[in-house]
Amino acid sequence: MVLADLGSKLSVALRKMANHTVIDQEVLDAMLADICKALLQADVNVAQVKQLRTNVRTAVNFDNLASGINKRKLIESAIMTELCSMLDPGVKPYEPKKKRPNVIMFVGLQGAGKTTTCTKYAHLYKRKGWKVGLVCADTFRAGAFDQLKQNATKAKIPFYGSYTETDPSVIAGDGVAKFKDEGYEIIIVDTSGRHRQEGALFEEMEQIAAATEPDDVVFVMDSSIGQAAHDQARAFKEKVKVGSCIITKLDGHAKGGGALSAVAATQAPIIHIGTGEHIDDFEDFEVKAFVSRLLGKGNIAGLMERMKEADVDLEGAEMMKRLASGQWTLRDMREQFQAVMKMGPLSNIMNSFPGMQGLDFRESSQRIKRWMTIMDSMTDAELDDPKLMSAERVLRIARGSGYYPSEVIELLEQFKMMQSTMQKTMKKNKKLGKQTDMRNMDSHTVAQMMQRMNPQMLQHLGGINGLDAMMREMEKEEKKLKDK
Repeated sequence: MVLADLGSKLSVALRKMANHTVIDQEVLDAMLADICKALLQADVNVAQVKQLRTNVRTAVNFDNLASGINKRKLIESAIMTELCSMLDPGVKPYEPKKKRPNVIMFVGLQGAGKTTTCTKYAHLYKRKGWKVGLVCADTFRAGAFDQLKQNATKAKIPFYGSYTETDPSVIAGDGVAKFKDEGYEIIIVDTSGRHRQEGALFEEMEQIAAATEPDDVVFVMDSSIGQAAHDQARAFKEKVKVGSCIITKLDGHAKGGGALSAVAATQAPIIHIGTGEHIDDFEDFEVKAFVSRLLGKGNIAGLMERMKEADVDLEGAEMMKRLASGQWTLRDMREQFQAVMKMGPLSNIMNSFPGMQGLDFRESSQRIKRWMTIMDSMTDAELDDPKLMSAERVLRIARGSGYYPSEVIELLEQFKMMQSTMQKTMKKNKKLGKQTDMRNMDSHTVAQMMQRMNPQMLQHLGGINGLDAMMREMEKEEKKLKDK
């Protein structure tokens, strides 16, 4: 994934600087060379990379620095500022308003993932409690309505379209009017795309815009086209009032940096990014949080917001009481997994933690989904009392879930390990007089639990000491949020 690759390279460049006892001009130049190389490989515009290097050197003038100043923090701050200014046009995107219709029109070239993005956008707002509807005004591409219909049905989102009407502006106008009459708050209009910029495409967009009077026009950009994004975004903006952008396909192309920087330069802020094919592979784009993740600092604030939206309570007071009395069960474990999965893909969650950038958690996510399927094949008695498990029951559960008996046994071993680890933590906290919740686990405990989920983690972080440093960084971030 391009974001993980770029973020990993930027983090490595900063870590190299931290290994030096004395920070001087030579160290700064070496680090800037690594950062500029990483940005150029991600296809960020050469002029923008050159400007970043110049501005950082100006901000970090060793001759004018006061004695005692922390040079490492100053350099990190300067790089953070420059990366933010590169991605932020300084314009606020449209914010939908509750209890009124908000018409959002999607535009872009064919193949950018516009229809899929419409569904992701709709699903995001539906999850937040908005009343959402989809309108298919794409009459150019064969099967466009069928695709939107299939996506919307899967996401359980109402939709509107026509197999007989050929005028897209009529379909768009009728669909928007219908959803407005029914009290919908977010009305998304999917429009036609072309393989290239054509007069007919722009004329059609203008007609649809006139028929629907959109509150916001979202330009959907394919990240794989790199710096060519700039000219395309500008051409669309000249014809329709593009208010915001969404970058798609950031999961597999090396040119994502070009699309990010080029679109920001058109004065249309990026609001979301697509990081995969699944409906949950869709993230809010907030410049500071995004750059913080790229630099390996994580995004604890964003993670907590995601937990709040998903109504996740990882402390689980009732569950902890059962654990203290030795009654923590497979059902409790399944509930914890369900709570975590509600927050989106595991890779997105873990990459919000400091130091986790660049790790591939797809295998761990698939393992959790496998375990949940296996637990769905268990009886209520088995979920509530793991001691009932026998060879016959393991074989039955394996057949029912479609997995091998060895995978059922793997789940039971994971359960015993988690149960044992958390019970030891509770006893330790009780001796120390600490309140028992998930956040009171020390780094050694976390390491024991997480290493099973992703074996490469400890090696990546530099062993237990590296994990200790990451945990301290997390505590600092949480304290900052509380102080606010």
